[in-house]
Amino acid sequence: MTRSDLVEALANRFSQLTHQDAEFAVKAILDAMNDALVRGQRIEIRGFGSFSVNHRPPRMGRNPRSGESVAIPERRVPHFKPGKALREAVDAQTAQLQDVQGMHKLR
Repeated sequence: MTRSDLVEALANRFSQLTHQDAEFAVKAILDAMNDALVRGQRIEIRGFGSFSVNHRPPRMGRNPRSGESVAIPERRVPHFKPGKALREAVDAQTAQLQDVQGMHKLR
């Protein structure tokens, strides 16, 4: 799903919202999430999951072409951990899809 798909789904679900209003709402939510992560805050959406910032310490890596050592600087990267409800929903849906695909193979 892309950002425009999300805007479209929001506009379709809530008929009182214009496409422009839905686009503004999605942008506002994503901007707020972005700003919170930049400030190092944790975002928790119950039933969906949580976003946080992980610290990756500096390390030595290798250039795959030349094989020489390369210093990789420390980084802070966004991390998403799905909530229990999301994990279970995805797992159940995946199991159903695999069952349906298995049935088609038997035919």
